[in-house]
Amino acid sequence: MNEKLKEYEDKMQKTVDHLASEFKTIRAGRANPHVLDNIKVDYYGTPTPIAQVGNLSIPEARLMQIQPWDKSMLKEIEKAIQASDLGINPTNDGTMIRLVFPELTEERRKELVKDIRKKGEADKVAVRNIRRDGNDAFKKLTKSDVSEDEVEELQEELQKLTDKYIKKIDEMVDEKSKDILTV
Repeated sequence: MNEKLKEYEDKMQKTVDHLASEFKTIRAGRANPHVLDNIKVDYYGTPTPIAQVGNLSIPEARLMQIQPWDKSMLKEIEKAIQASDLGINPTNDGTMIRLVFPELTEERRKELVKDIRKKGEADKVAVRNIRRDGNDAFKKLTKSDVSEDEVEELQEELQKLTDKYIKKIDEMVDEKSKDILTV
């Protein structure tokens, strides 16, 4: 592959990877430790992910337990989860925090699917912006020692890459939407 195209493909791949990590944090009615990825607690003055201050376990499909290594962190973790947009109320028994994931209502499922589509659309726009930047850079090459045919070829290849990544994003959105809508 052309070195000039590689840079833009890497950027498009990073966009797709970003979307995949965003989708991990969306809860689908089952306990999933990734829903806590974006929630940070104040650990001795440092914002720290919950997974780094305690042990996460999933004893049942819709139950997650967080057992902090330092018992003084219980209140901090509880507050951070309540302040997040997770929509789950933690229960603290003095040694661990339990999160019970309720079944998603039909309305909530549809909201989540809308949110998934919105995130997918935003990442498709990002991929198209990368294509535009690439095309602009390739057009500037014609002023140097690259022929117009070569520039056209680069632009065609970039369009193929764009189509490939847009399709990948659409597939990811469809798959996650099905996952959410499946009861």
